[in-house]
Amino acid sequence: MSSRYDAHLGEFEDAVANALAELRGERVVERMWEGDHTVWSPDPEETANRLGWLESPENTEKALPELLALAEAAREEGVERILLMGMGGSSLAPEVFGLALEKMDGHPTLDVLDSTDPEAVLRRAGRLDPARTLFVVSTKSGGTVETFSFFKFFYNRVAEGIGGERAGERFVAITDPGSGLVEAAGKHGFRATLLNDPNIGGRYSGLSLFGMVPAALIGVDLPHLLEAAREAARECSKAAGRDNPGAFLGAAMGELAKNHGRDKLTILTSPSVEPFGPWVEQLVAESTGKDGVGVLPVVEEPPAEPEAYGDDRFFVSMAVKGEEDDETRSLLRGLRGAGHPVFEISLDSAYDLGGEMLRWEVATAIAGERLGINPFDQPNVESAKTQARKMVAEYREKGELPEPAPTIEEDDIAVYSSGEASSVEGAFGGFFDTVRPGDYVALQAYLPPSEAAAAALRSMRVRIRERFGVATTAGYGPRFLHSTGQLHKGDGGNGLFVQITTDHGEDADIPDEAGEEGASLTFGVLEEAQALGDRRALLDADRRVIRVHLRRDVPGNLKKLADSL
Repeated sequence: MSSRYDAHLGEFEDAVANALAELRGERVVERMWEGDHTVWSPDPEETANRLGWLESPENTEKALPELLALAEAAREEGVERILLMGMGGSSLAPEVFGLALEKMDGHPTLDVLDSTDPEAVLRRAGRLDPARTLFVVSTKSGGTVETFSFFKFFYNRVAEGIGGERAGERFVAITDPGSGLVEAAGKHGFRATLLNDPNIGGRYSGLSLFGMVPAALIGVDLPHLLEAAREAARECSKAAGRDNPGAFLGAAMGELAKNHGRDKLTILTSPSVEPFGPWVEQLVAESTGKDGVGVLPVVEEPPAEPEAYGDDRFFVSMAVKGEEDDETRSLLRGLRGAGHPVFEISLDSAYDLGGEMLRWEVATAIAGERLGINPFDQPNVESAKTQARKMVAEYREKGELPEPAPTIEEDDIAVYSSGEASSVEGAFGGFFDTVRPGDYVALQAYLPPSEAAAAALRSMRVRIRERFGVATTAGYGPRFLHSTGQLHKGDGGNGLFVQITTDHGEDADIPDEAGEEGASLTFGVLEEAQALGDRRALLDADRRVIRVHLRRDVPGNLKKLADSL
């Protein structure tokens, strides 16, 4: 690998060395590459048929002629934008490639839509020319409600713009064989339907067609990217030891979390590879947060002085050569000096992310073995979906969602929490009275994504860390339901969840059927149903939850709440 790493484990050096020795003694790495499901579970279900990612670099190489031909045809006909519609593993890897990698000239730019917020949907619709856009519908299951809602909305928009007889030509499907999307693509005359290896879970699919098709369309140098992945595969197939970068990182992740309380995996990145953080977040959170244990990935957290961090942290830094700055070097020295375990990864270029994807997949699988869990299932993801479906069914029956009564309302803020409160600030501040060492706070923003909202969320994260000394995460809903949502319900229960919702200034209908008139649901109702459903699922799992509804001035009211702590 052209990536290099340097581990500073301090007092945990011997513990991680012992973990590696145990992995070698049990031939864990060798058995993983042999496809032995008993590494994680005696039951092959959700394990034996989830190891196809180990062969993704080689298999994708074989598909390159088809992918490059598709990309060249789109470029020659003047396609200017690609709109990738997907959730979780279907959207996060393409987002990394679109934001982090240099592309060849003359290819389209990439937009990724993974938010059901109506403002986010309408914003995309307003800037896309249907005749110059290729719409990529990406879902492993072929039935993801968000992805199919996006498809139906944009199919009708395209049909209005260029005519129904030509609309299907603007669409490409990526899915598993036999899925519902295969049928829909055939019915509506999609330009292409690309079938992925079904033995790959969504979060492990970045180097498969789910990541590579969008990357090809926007002019990513796929041979360069895949060569980095193949080199990583060669190194990560060695026996467990320091010279196996995937096994070493995985042993450290698992050992530090399981036996030393270092379960907050804090990712620090240089600017060009910052988009890699959310991809790692999904991979690690959904793979390790279950059965009452979990490794919490902490990404995009504003940096602080070493003393601001608790003794539950394990730091991994990733930097492209030449992007390291004095401030980050100083922070890493300080963290090492303070006794925090630190794993430093240096990349020659952002194209080394092809290798890093493979390395992190191996590391996460190895960490799962150390934690005694199956890193390939997601037993708690369905709970929020089930509750959201119930909310939608009630809306269709009664014309309104089952909105609970607020605990307290003042001006533009309503708070929904347990117990009683005499003021909004009292209710919000009182929620944090339950914070304990080793906890974390997750901000769940069912808001239109914007830089102003992101800045306000960053400020709130800093305030919470300063005030309570705990790790924080932030995610837009419903995107995070396909990422950290599994961990939120499946870990040991040390999370506090702040749900942030707002009114919709504008809404958009979701057609009941693509190509037909009639809509019984809107994106605004779907987003609210998903928020209500996840809140119910968290409460059912005995999690600590508070909802704050901001009727207007989201950034200003978030600042007001943060200042009240």
